[in-house]
Amino acid sequence: MTETAYDLVLSGGTVFDPVAGTHSVTDVAVTGDKVTRIAPSLAAQGAEVVDCAGKWVLPGLVEGHTHVFENVSKVGAPPDEAHLRRGVVAAADAGTVGASTFAAFDRYVVQPAEMRLVNFLNVSVLGLIDFRFGELLNPATLVPEDALAVAAENPGVVRGFKIRLSEDVVGSAWRSLLKTSLALAADAGLPLMVHIGETEEPLPEVLGLLRAGDVVAHCYTGKPHGILDGERVIAEVREARARGVLFDSAHGRSNLSFEVARKAIADGFLPDLLTSDTSARNWRGPVFDLVTSAAKLRALGMTMDEIVPRMTIAPARLLGLDAEGYGTLAEGGPAHVTVLEDTPETTLPDASGNSITATRLEPALVLHHGRRVETTPWRGLDQDR
Repeated sequence: MTETAYDLVLSGGTVFDPVAGTHSVTDVAVTGDKVTRIAPSLAAQGAEVVDCAGKWVLPGLVEGHTHVFENVSKVGAPPDEAHLRRGVVAAADAGTVGASTFAAFDRYVVQPAEMRLVNFLNVSVLGLIDFRFGELLNPATLVPEDALAVAAENPGVVRGFKIRLSEDVVGSAWRSLLKTSLALAADAGLPLMVHIGETEEPLPEVLGLLRAGDVVAHCYTGKPHGILDGERVIAEVREARARGVLFDSAHGRSNLSFEVARKAIADGFLPDLLTSDTSARNWRGPVFDLVTSAAKLRALGMTMDEIVPRMTIAPARLLGLDAEGYGTLAEGGPAHVTVLEDTPETTLPDASGNSITATRLEPALVLHHGRRVETTPWRGLDQDR
């Protein structure tokens, strides 16, 4: 009997199945752009064998919240360099792009990128061009018919909408702007991502308006009107989750607080989505990338079993990318694979001026459609850029 020959075998790693919620030490065989077999003792049948012993073998990572409108928005990071070469094979831009700038985003960012990109379209036609100027301070920039038209014409890219509710973005008109945004999202049949932190009114006032499937970004923010009351998560947050509202960790330059995250995790409140909120302002630090954001939350109490689905299958399902095979690692599926390894402990910062000493996660190998991606090494805050 002739043995099957595989192009590549990832041998002896801890392989995660985030759909089943399981992991085991086994091999993963790849032929062309497909995962051919997941089983022990495949190495002898591989043309190329990569020793993954002691490493984590995951579905290619899916970033649910980033900013990648490079060269147009001041907050746009380079998608392939900041994400793909750091283990992320698919990502969603979260509100950098508005209806008036979408065509440029699609042509100059989405289409040339090696990785799969989608977005949450900003409800303001302006999008997030510059953090110094709130895109909804003039409420007239929210034009529902423009947002709906772009979403209808571009279903392969537009997977939701985004509104920032900080007072410096919306002023005192937050409630009417949020209601209009929710109505247009309902018309499109898509979720609305809502940025919290420094809102005019406490968080329960916002949560009461949200629907199942909507996303609260920056759930571990240390800014006013967050999810905690002292040491505990407020009841209204748990009630919102119970009715289907999702919560996104979204590190960002100014939102992840180790103190808030540690208390919330200890209280049993984990994010539904683990994201980095990468931007041009933070991908060289304090955020760095998705895997570093994950390492920080692991140091604060989350396990790898809890982390992996929140940066693979959960965002893939929210974004509709699971239908394309993203977020899973299965026989017959596309060969999107990220192999991570632990590194020595180092000092990692949050967005509130605090730091912890933690073991980082580093991409040792990345496959997208079976093609090996050249990874770039992590650089700490104290190293040359």
